[in-house]
Amino acid sequence: MRFGLDVATSGEFADVELLAALAAQAEESGWDGFFIWDILLGGGDSAASAPVVDPWVALTAIAMRTKRIRLGAFMTPLPRRRPWDVARSVATLDRLSGGRMIFGAGLGYRADEFVAMGEDPGGRTRAEKLDEGLAVIDRLWSGAPVTFTGRHYQVKALAILPTPLQRPRVPIWTAAGWPRRRPLRRAARWDGTYLMTVNQETGQLLEPSEVSAIAQYLASLRPSAVPLDIAVNGDLTGDKDPRATISRFEDAGATWWVELCSDTPDEERDRIRAGPAQHS
Repeated sequence: MRFGLDVATSGEFADVELLAALAAQAEESGWDGFFIWDILLGGGDSAASAPVVDPWVALTAIAMRTKRIRLGAFMTPLPRRRPWDVARSVATLDRLSGGRMIFGAGLGYRADEFVAMGEDPGGRTRAEKLDEGLAVIDRLWSGAPVTFTGRHYQVKALAILPTPLQRPRVPIWTAAGWPRRRPLRRAARWDGTYLMTVNQETGQLLEPSEVSAIAQYLASLRPSAVPLDIAVNGDLTGDKDPRATISRFEDAGATWWVELCSDTPDEERDRIRAGPAQHS
């Protein structure tokens, strides 16, 4: 099991220097991953005016302050971005970080972000754009000229260099929620999945038994025996036996535990300083 942090980029966390400092502290404290939000609008009633930092600028600063920890934006709402721009940004960051990027992509959970940009917020359209966008990015990372004709994106003999440092590509994780099968079928085509915290039908926190069912379902869809990462998230604050909790998820097939962001930077510093050892 590896241990990561899911850190906000809005509100008090909308400070690139703060995020870079937290990432450096996380690396010193033994964490394995530092992942930040890719959002357009902040939370609360005044979402449109809430401070939010650009995740790619923040990841640039983070990459320059760290040497070992894995990095990424969780999760990039790919349907509201141009895939070729994302391909270049992630490739550049992968080289800057020495091959430490993980690319997390999803539909985007906030329809109001798409409405604010004049984009179609419909789930079907976003799903189509996500699948096409991932296909374009994967091909562009090869460095060879790419021609792609889809419903939403068209590319004609486009090549992007330099390629990412990681080969054959930067690992791609896609968002998924249990018990919905379609997002899991998408995840099975790539390198990992970042699971939503709660069951999408009951609203209850995800249980190890459900993660086990997810792992089995994904394994049945994989074209080869190459494993894929299964990342679960949560907040173990107040858990009387966090090690036992983590052990149950690991036995179920999870490969990453990602701690959800604290309410304030000071609380996040305390969480980071405690390190993942308390759970392992």
